[in-house]
Amino acid sequence: MSDHSQEESHTGPIKTPKQLLIACLFAFVVPVFIIIGLVYFVTSAPKPQAGTVNAEKSITDRLQKVGSVEIRDANRPLQSGEAVYKGQCSACHANGAAGAPKFGDKAAWAPRIKAPLATLVNSALKGKNAMGPQGGGDYSDVEIARGVVYMANAGGAKFDEPKAPAAAK
Repeated sequence: MSDHSQEESHTGPIKTPKQLLIACLFAFVVPVFIIIGLVYFVTSAPKPQAGTVNAEKSITDRLQKVGSVEIRDANRPLQSGEAVYKGQCSACHANGAAGAPKFGDKAAWAPRIKAPLATLVNSALKGKNAMGPQGGGDYSDVEIARGVVYMANAGGAKFDEPKAPAAAK
């Protein structure tokens, strides 16, 4: 056997419990505080939005108003149904895009004109199936109703064109 005792064969840098405690402190606790400090440092300063050069401009862009007010002439004459059709409706109803009944196609309009005019106008204003809502755009609700009457009458209906609402007294 060898002359070396068991104590001499397993020597290391830590010889006392106090040294073990200090080694644990430096090995586990100090790195945790360093990580916490780095996270605080990285997240504490306000950073500009990614892809922006001027941080102040990007802040003002994010804080801009959501909506706007548009003032229209309430006394302008109402557009005719044909003008509304050409300006708003013809994009889909001229060629039957997304299942829209084509202008003048009596077979496609027949089941629709069986419904009251108010139902057709409501569908146009609020949207139905693939057609988006038409109300609130460039034309008033009465003008959209005139466009609906124009298309329905071309498809075989006999609806009267809506008149302008009476002025409030």
